[in-house]
Amino acid sequence: MTNRTTALSVLLATAAILAPVASADYAVLRSGARLHVTGYQLDGERVRLSVSGGTVEIAASELIDVEPEDQFPAPPSANADFGARYANLIHASAQKHGVDANLIAHVIAAESNFDPKAVSRKRALGLMQLLPETAARYAVSNIFDPAQNIEAGTHYLKDLLARYRGNLRFALAAYNAGPEMVDRYGGVPPFPETQSYVRSITAKLAVDAAMSSRN
Repeated sequence: MTNRTTALSVLLATAAILAPVASADYAVLRSGARLHVTGYQLDGERVRLSVSGGTVEIAASELIDVEPEDQFPAPPSANADFGARYANLIHASAQKHGVDANLIAHVIAAESNFDPKAVSRKRALGLMQLLPETAARYAVSNIFDPAQNIEAGTHYLKDLLARYRGNLRFALAAYNAGPEMVDRYGGVPPFPETQSYVRSITAKLAVDAAMSSRN
């Protein structure tokens, strides 16, 4: 077995041990491509990667790394009411900063699935996934404290909405990808993750508005 294959065996074994159940990872290839995989198996000088719809077999030398995908707790049952847990904090921040409470709740759901201890690979932390520099800007002393995290995240949303003159799509894109990316592209940047993020939250807000109009 070559040194490359030995190293890859260790890499895959370690990834398998550390990966949570039913996790998904990214296989980083020498070509620069990143494949979303749910499993992998080393067979001599070949690696079989389990992907959506089947398997892909590549030379072991083509696999550079296996990176874990950000993992948050599995979605709860459809009738779980997180609003009961954080409603007062969301309402207080919404009132203070003039930001729609439904917007705050949907951002929390998208960012952390309501996990106050969530940590992403990009160092974003807590319910609203604040970067340390953002938390410092809004004087957060405990980034994992739900009250402080929601307060700072809401304040940041308010500032982004002001920056983009009330353009919700631009503000959401900036929250996800950073204002510098929105400014660079003159709008929602062409990143699948960011575009999906913006579409999902705006669609949920539209449903909220439609349901509210019926009442």
